[in-house]
Amino acid sequence: MDKKYKGVFTVVCTAFDEKGEVDEAALRRHIRWQLDECKVHGIIPCGSTGEFAFLTPAERQKVVGITIDEVKKQVPVIAGAAACATREVIEAGNCYKDMGVDGIMVVPSYYGHLGQGELYTHYSEIAKNVDLPLVVYNNPGTSGSDILPATVARLANEFENVVAIKESTGAMQRVVDIQLLAGDNIEVVCGCDTLALEMFRMGVEGWIAAPANVFAKQCVKLYELAVVEKDQAAAWEFYKKARPIYDLFENSGQYVALAKAGLEMMGRGIGKPRMPLSEPTEELKAELKALIDSF
Repeated sequence: MDKKYKGVFTVVCTAFDEKGEVDEAALRRHIRWQLDECKVHGIIPCGSTGEFAFLTPAERQKVVGITIDEVKKQVPVIAGAAACATREVIEAGNCYKDMGVDGIMVVPSYYGHLGQGELYTHYSEIAKNVDLPLVVYNNPGTSGSDILPATVARLANEFENVVAIKESTGAMQRVVDIQLLAGDNIEVVCGCDTLALEMFRMGVEGWIAAPANVFAKQCVKLYELAVVEKDQAAAWEFYKKARPIYDLFENSGQYVALAKAGLEMMGRGIGKPRMPLSEPTEELKAELKALIDSF
């Protein structure tokens, strides 16, 4: 299978103005910087870092529409289409298909604590009813449901449009298990920032990254060293320097707040997180500022 999810895909923050409304101009500036200066390989609007759970369906459509228009097919746009109800995911997926996205990414129905049978049914119904490439997003830490490798393989083996999984459990064994069970029927994409280099060494070639909102150039450089140039020694040396970035985003749990605070520090502000999310503590801001300055 020719891998399509290669490179760094930024889960872009949603820009808000001073009134807390979607800020189109700021979102466009952020996407343009990601593409023109940072050279990322894909853009994902309405993911977790895009605060999709705190947007109305109309706001999500607005964000996706702005993204498609600004990207203009320069790179793939994979829209987050998650919702609690399967029918709502299908409705959103078909809406985004009509708008022109290149695929959708779907985290499990959060709050439901779904079993494997329920997860299979959820994703199989989406695959059958939305004619788009589907990226399964396994993040039990936020969704409360863990899609086990056997279920992933079952979906990938039965549905051609189940094309990739953003694996975010932090367990390297998952990469191997999925590869063994599903083979070339699905791509594993890194969704755990602190395992980026390890996953690249296991043959993973894509990274869906929240820190790329602020540190896109560093994420792209690691990808290029490890995957494109295959210079493992140089990749390791760079990873040792960059690893505190990924530790901060993964371990604090405040990836949205950190991304927006970091952009503000860089003079690229796109507003504050939407309530109930808050800004990072002064301690976290100090750590973030030190990391920005170090690069």
